[in-house]
Amino acid sequence: MKLLTLNCHSWQEEQQLEKIKILAEAIKGNRYDVIALQEVSQHIKAPLIDGHIRKDNYALLLIEELRKLGVEDYVFKWDFSHIGYDIYEEGLAILTKHEIKEDFSFFITQNKDQSHWKTRKIIGVKLVYKNRSITFYSCHLGWWDDEEESFKFQAESLLAHASKDEPAIFMGDFNSSAYVRNEGYDFLIGKGLYDTFELADKQDSGVTVKGKIAGWDENKHEMRIDLILSSYPIHPKYSRVIFNGTNKPIISDHYGVEIEI
Repeated sequence: MKLLTLNCHSWQEEQQLEKIKILAEAIKGNRYDVIALQEVSQHIKAPLIDGHIRKDNYALLLIEELRKLGVEDYVFKWDFSHIGYDIYEEGLAILTKHEIKEDFSFFITQNKDQSHWKTRKIIGVKLVYKNRSITFYSCHLGWWDDEEESFKFQAESLLAHASKDEPAIFMGDFNSSAYVRNEGYDFLIGKGLYDTFELADKQDSGVTVKGKIAGWDENKHEMRIDLILSSYPIHPKYSRVIFNGTNKPIISDHYGVEIEI
């Protein structure tokens, strides 16, 4: 099973349509089983075409690009988390080529006002893979030192939704560097999650952010904040960064992470 997570930065990226093509080509080549995307946006005035999905939804355009490449077996689930940059409905998406047995979304912040940019939602899907149920979550958490919306509250809200009896994989932008002790990353690991980067037979640097990006305006360091965490110990063949200019072109202000279990 191959997994990919990417904060795609959506319509804040320049030449995003060309970057969607690069992502689609990578999906075609690597045939990921599950893809978790964050900052998946659509313009608030774009026409609605299917439920709450608008014509310019990033995930929808990615699916359409895949179909142009002859890849027709992926489906996606998307939900709206909050208004971003005043004009976008920003959310999260999961793409998979497997049958989705169940899908859901839920708030993890105390504030549930979607006009507030700190409001956070999580989406998840349950799949049956080789006769085993596995739940996958696309995650985008806030910051450790945010006094208005506690990271601890968000992490605990996320974990409270995960079944204790079935494996769960948490993929996404956790906004907390794995290189910094006694903050968000250590809090998650202390709650019993396993970092697939640490468990992988082979890994690279793991760095997914370099320097200043949105939300980290004063950052000058390399960070590993995009993670694939598991509720149970697994041993990936590899964990590697993608879309970093070495392994595929850069297509976002975050790099992606891919693993093979």
